[in-house]
Amino acid sequence: MLKLYGGARSRASIVHWYLEELEVPYEFVKLDMQAGEHRQPEYLAINPIGKVPAIVDGDFKLWESGAILLYLADKYGKPVSPEERAVFSQWVLFANATLGPGIFTEANREREMPILLTALNKILGQQPFLLGNEFTVVDVAVGSILSYIPIMLKLDLSSYPAVLNYIRRMSERPAFQKSIGAKA
Repeated sequence: MLKLYGGARSRASIVHWYLEELEVPYEFVKLDMQAGEHRQPEYLAINPIGKVPAIVDGDFKLWESGAILLYLADKYGKPVSPEERAVFSQWVLFANATLGPGIFTEANREREMPILLTALNKILGQQPFLLGNEFTVVDVAVGSILSYIPIMLKLDLSSYPAVLNYIRRMSERPAFQKSIGAKA
């Protein structure tokens, strides 16, 4: 059975959300980060960087939330073309490397947030999900980052009504409620 390693209030909840969406059986292994369990040899054998999340799927070990999401999409999601896979990668990388730092790094926020959220608001004003009418791994990657804004930052997003609607719709999903929503 697939094992997901994470800690309280960690990015493991993003992977947890996607596993729930995919209905993949898994075991959640909660590490006590305060006690340094993520720095013990047993866990460092899975992720030598000592961060969470990480997964073990049979003999396969993988860490870094975006890589895990893409792996799960490839293994357990519907088959996609190389072009569709590239678009998934583009958005997952955008979530982790551009959107997250643009919103959660205070020094970047004033400059980056209007650019990022204006573009997302336009896309989400035209379609229910980032890639059209179907929920995908992209919505977990971007939706998780966006859902943390009202939970952690309490920023005024009223200028982005389609983004607010998207956050609301994502947070109402049963799989979200079992993962990120349960920790909020």
